[in-house]
Amino acid sequence: MTATDYDLFVIGGGSGGVRAARIAAGYGAKVALAEEDRYGGTCVIRGCVPKKLFVYASRFGDEFEDARGFGWTAGDVSFDWATLKANKDREILRISQVYEGNLKAKGVTTLDTRAVIDGAGAVKLADGRRVTARTILIATGGRPSRYGDIPGAAHIITSNEAFELEKLPRRILVCGGGYIAVEFASIFAGLGVETTLIHRRDKVLRGFDEDLRDALMEALAQRGIKLVMNEALTGVARDGDSFHVALRGGGSLETDLVLSAIGREPATHGLGLETAGVRTGAKGEIIVDSFSQTTAPGIFAVGDVTDRVNLTPVAIREGHAFADSVFGNKRVQVDHSQVPTAVFTTPELATVGLSEEAARALGHTLDIYKARFRPLRNTVSGRAERMLMKLVVDRDTDRVLGCHVLGPDAAEIVQMAAVALQLGARKADFDATVALHPSVAEELVTMREKWVPAS
Repeated sequence: MTATDYDLFVIGGGSGGVRAARIAAGYGAKVALAEEDRYGGTCVIRGCVPKKLFVYASRFGDEFEDARGFGWTAGDVSFDWATLKANKDREILRISQVYEGNLKAKGVTTLDTRAVIDGAGAVKLADGRRVTARTILIATGGRPSRYGDIPGAAHIITSNEAFELEKLPRRILVCGGGYIAVEFASIFAGLGVETTLIHRRDKVLRGFDEDLRDALMEALAQRGIKLVMNEALTGVARDGDSFHVALRGGGSLETDLVLSAIGREPATHGLGLETAGVRTGAKGEIIVDSFSQTTAPGIFAVGDVTDRVNLTPVAIREGHAFADSVFGNKRVQVDHSQVPTAVFTTPELATVGLSEEAARALGHTLDIYKARFRPLRNTVSGRAERMLMKLVVDRDTDRVLGCHVLGPDAAEIVQMAAVALQLGARKADFDATVALHPSVAEELVTMREKWVPAS
């Protein structure tokens, strides 16, 4: 075998790439990893972590308000964006340094530079050096999609810039209907910003259970977020310190900030994939098989750059499975069929398994169990917000196919429900489980009445 500089060269220091590098090094491979920005990737730098910190901040207003119903008297309260931003930056720096430190502790060579594919078995660094490797892993993640070619598009920011705002706007227009759009709409509304969400479809969160979609839209509207559905931007013009936004339907809006959150795309531009015969799809995603192997021998890809299931834990699982398969003498495939996910709106929602609509499309005959109620906390605080819990059950086998929750701590509840679904739990198993009372989660094991649609 021809000698190479490394056994494995990883391009991208996000969750998937870092996990793969660490595990491969643990198997004795000589590993290098190149990252042109900061270690941690989208999740740590401009995704999951800073977003969740902003979500926490946006919910304290509710806490202060609800406290009065429980006898607390709160004095004057105020919010300082600069303090939140500085503390967020400090935490991100800490986590990024942990990522880098963990790599070095495993003996991985870290290169703080851009790297691109330079033919079979080689990468080129930004300083011109050419490095060879027996195996190359691409883990460059994704980037925000831009709104499109409309007049004034340069005025529109993405989620990347939203994390770095110097000050809060008084009004914001959020464009999109996926995770990022509804989460940022909730964050800004919770921080007191007059928030409008515009989406080209009739509902947000395409692909989620319809009951969840409807209940979330109702809750967002109750929280003062203006929902403009079946609409799109056709132009943005600056008007002093604000913007005039023209709409496809002929109307217009005035706002102080326009945020595009219409999705993300694989970060493959300029990676030199064509030099090694790495094939990509219509959106630029790297095409891989079930073992993350690309169309080029010796080149693999994991995470959002492959556009399979674009979630951090999935990228980590894919990176680990790759290292096990290639360097650990264990052929491991990742099962993408039972992945829990959460949307950190307020109220938050979480889901695992099949939606009612997807289950019916697959031919299942279903029993549906639903509970809609005000949590005990809300009855005393006076908050009108209601919780939704739903189980999708195959009538013939009694197996629970999907679990869907909207309300406080939905993500924490569904994480544990995901274990049950992974084990193939039946509705009878849920019924036989003793309820933990009083809790909202107990509804999952006390629901007995099948839902019957109105005729």
